[in-house]
Amino acid sequence: MDSVVSDVPAVSDPPVLAGAPARSEAEHDPLRPAAEDGAQDWQLDHTRAPVATKVVVAGGFGVGKTTFVRAVSEITPLQTEALMTQASEESDDLTATPDKMTTTVAMDFGRITLDDDLVLYVFGTPGQQRFWFMWDDLVRGAIGAIVLADTRRLTDCFPALDYFESCGLPYVVAVNHFEGTERFEAEDVREALTVPPHVPVVIMDARKRYSVVETLLAMVAHALESTPE
Repeated sequence: MDSVVSDVPAVSDPPVLAGAPARSEAEHDPLRPAAEDGAQDWQLDHTRAPVATKVVVAGGFGVGKTTFVRAVSEITPLQTEALMTQASEESDDLTATPDKMTTTVAMDFGRITLDDDLVLYVFGTPGQQRFWFMWDDLVRGAIGAIVLADTRRLTDCFPALDYFESCGLPYVVAVNHFEGTERFEAEDVREALTVPPHVPVVIMDARKRYSVVETLLAMVAHALESTPE
């Protein structure tokens, strides 16, 4: 049987005119964002995707967890703050923080990009004992934790230390320095809390972004050392 030859011309790329600019890669790929849209080189690379990780900030009541998340988040943080009432006077000790008017009743959430391909999702836990039942859900999938401590009431961070020790999650201790309080060396705090030698102890200020970033970097480095795989 004779073959049938189509009269329809084959589809080919349009001719390139002399002096015309070459088509960019973004024009070949309609899904690829254009550089002039503000995208960075690593965002335009389809073979490279950001690594999203989860970290948890824990500690006692009024130690600065919400402030920590608010100071570092590059997005508007999610906060579940509720006004404190007289009903909690017997359970919430405001001696060290008399000006505290609100408290976290569920969690705090923020996000920070530490590198071109490393994004941290930061979850702050509620501090009161009546909300500790949420900790199991908040730490699920986290690579590590930061335990905030106030030197005026170090015993308040013991539950968090015990919790992360028991579940085996890497953690660092961050001493949040409050104005008007005595400064202590990191090794003095380590001794007072009986923190193991391999656990980093840092002195920081939860109100200052650079200080919070340094604490997060210390936590990520410790998590990588503890679980390199």
